[in-house]
Amino acid sequence: MTDLSLSSAVASYACGVYPVNELFETIQGEGVYTGQPSIFLRLQGCPVGCPWCDTQHTWSLEQSDAASYGEVIAKTEPSPRFVVLNADQILEKFKQRGFTAKHVVITGGEPCMYDLNPLAEVLEAQGYQLQIETSGTFAIKTSANTWVTVSPKLDMPGGLVVLPEAMARANEIKHPIAMEKHIEALDELLARCPVSKNTVIALQPISQRPRATELAIKTCIERNWRLSVQMHKYLAIE
Repeated sequence: MTDLSLSSAVASYACGVYPVNELFETIQGEGVYTGQPSIFLRLQGCPVGCPWCDTQHTWSLEQSDAASYGEVIAKTEPSPRFVVLNADQILEKFKQRGFTAKHVVITGGEPCMYDLNPLAEVLEAQGYQLQIETSGTFAIKTSANTWVTVSPKLDMPGGLVVLPEAMARANEIKHPIAMEKHIEALDELLARCPVSKNTVIALQPISQRPRATELAIKTCIERNWRLSVQMHKYLAIE
């Protein structure tokens, strides 16, 4: 699917309606909320095109992949199948599944392709705290209380640029690194797109590589940044 056809597909959804690829409860495994029991809401559709993406099945948004809620929940392996739900229906699914977590992680795909304000309004009214995981390449439409984690995607095949307004809105910058050049790229981005003085900057070693981990630890100590370790991969949890 081309970026143009993906944009057209996204635009065809009414505000407050979302294509849901996955919905499950687990432990947040990375970033500031590491260890937090969380409901993960994975939305379909992403034009960024990161070569190493481990959810490439969420990139397309083909009507032929639309399915029932039962079919989507029954999936046993990654697939582009999704169900279209509005904010009230998503809340109802939380209750039906017996989820006890009150922290909701909205991820993708690229969740900020959609206006998340209606979803935030419904969920926050029921006491849920929202977190968005985004590439920073789309305007962020959500409540003021939402925790926004930007993992900036630079020079990706999709050709999208990280937006200054997305960086300015970020509560947390979570940046995967393996080499010094990745830190340099982040420095250049922060110079071009400043963040709030309260924004947490976290470095995340790519694939738990020892050299990457050593570099991340060294840099975090030098700069008073935070280390983000992908705990879920060490513990082999979803």
